Amino acid sequence: MSKPNEKGNLMPMLIIGTLFFIFGFVTWLNGILIPYFKISCELTDFEATLVAFAFYISYTVMALPASWVLKKTGFHRGMTVGLLVMAVGTLLFVPAALTRTYWVFLSGLFVMGAGLAVLQTAANPYITIIGPRESAARRISIMGICNKVAGALAPLLLAYYILNDGDEFVKSLEGLDAVARSAALDTLAHRAINPYLVMTAILALLGIAIRYAPLPDVETEDVDEVANGDVDKKSSIFQFPQLILGAVALFFYVGVEVIAGDTIIRYGISQGFAISVAKAFTSYTLVAMIVGYLAGIVLIPKVISQRVALIASAVLGIVLSLFVVAGGSVNSIMALALLGLANALVWPAIWPLAIHGLGSFIKTGSAILIMAIAGGAILPLVWGYLSDVYSPQVAYSILIPSYFVILFYAIKGYKLRSWR
Repeated sequence: MSKPNEKGNLMPMLIIGTLFFIFGFVTWLNGILIPYFKISCELTDFEATLVAFAFYISYTVMALPASWVLKKTGFHRGMTVGLLVMAVGTLLFVPAALTRTYWVFLSGLFVMGAGLAVLQTAANPYITIIGPRESAARRISIMGICNKVAGALAPLLLAYYILNDGDEFVKSLEGLDAVARSAALDTLAHRAINPYLVMTAILALLGIAIRYAPLPDVETEDVDEVANGDVDKKSSIFQFPQLILGAVALFFYVGVEVIAGDTIIRYGISQGFAISVAKAFTSYTLVAMIVGYLAGIVLIPKVISQRVALIASAVLGIVLSLFVVAGGSVNSIMALALLGLANALVWPAIWPLAIHGLGSFIKTGSAILIMAIAGGAILPLVWGYLSDVYSPQVAYSILIPSYFVILFYAIKGYKLRSWR
């Protein structure tokens, strides 16, 4: 089937936008889950960041299997598979909460991430190739707004149900004996059951709905308008430097995005902010990202190119990271939240640059890029370790070299078509 034109893809974009809303809602719950598990399961900063590790490492483990699934099912049916797998993951939160067993919570997060790996491997290239390549970053920015609006709402909604009285709860634990303390923590853990049962039902119903939704099955061999004889001569996905270096840049990008969004609540608490105040900090980061996406929709490609947007994002990220590491308490948190603005256009800009010219390799190439989401698993662990050894603020120094990697890709890496 041929590629839909820009005017004819409104319905597919609405449907994929719904999926990106789901991506954001599920993904950014981690921002509130980290302090929630830290309290209910009595964890260190390093142990608490295993929430992000379990969730994001599943992308690396499952991305290539997801590519295989999509080759068998196509983009459309593959999205249904991803949603149903996610429903299984959210359902695992019920036995995890009943037993207050951390590894079962982590297992549920891993399964949710596995479902998202299938969804992301299908949805990201789909929205990229469904219209003109030069406006791909604009379409992805629109999807990003759906993603981050959900992400801004998610921690606030979940916090209302599971951690609304966080300050009072922590204070109430003081002086309790071991039995009473355990009972109180069990009660806190049980608060996650109803929200995750609702999410399970929504994901299952949406999976069924997507199966029968009017999404055209776009075939990559037809839509990759830049494919040529050079692609036919290549036998390995690793022969595309722009893809591999794009994956490296995405690894560091996802890492800094997750650090900015998932650790800011914990960091705010460490700086003396009450839980009732700090629980909104992740939402501030995501609101900043929404502003960045809106700028991308307006400016790309009419005013600036995807590459220029990527350069500007990397430079802004470096400047803000210096403020995070060296600033005072309030200024540091403000700069950390504003990293959402620096991060917004990185993913939309890298994707079209990285998969340009892959031809029939695009499904495997997309899986490689999805594997780069492992940065969201690894870099927060590094932050957690540095936080425990030094301080949370010093730990943010990891942000600076990460943005320099993104800057290299924007200036040179995206242009390479050979390793020689």
